[in-house]
Amino acid sequence: MSTQSNCVFCRIAAYQEPAKVWYVDNDIIVIKNRLNWVPVMLLVMPKEHLSQVQIWSSDLMPKLGEIAVEMGCIFAPGGFRILSNFGRHGM
Repeated sequence: MSTQSNCVFCRIAAYQEPAKVWYVDNDIIVIKNRLNWVPVMLLVMPKEHLSQVQIWSSDLMPKLGEIAVEMGCIFAPGGFRILSNFGRHGM
């Protein structure tokens, strides 16, 4: 599994950084985002360090999508949206 020591998400996936984890398996981790722009904001991410371009073109993408929808239905049954930021300027 590829990780980067300067990546907070890699440290969270390795349990070296605190986070509220809502789901975890061998490939994926779902955490509560520390940002509070909306009532519920979860991060669904691979445990392996990948760029957004790599994620969207990986075999893991369908599973990430399934987990994102499952978490959305659980945490926001009235409706939710799924976003992806590509690069620093993608926000």
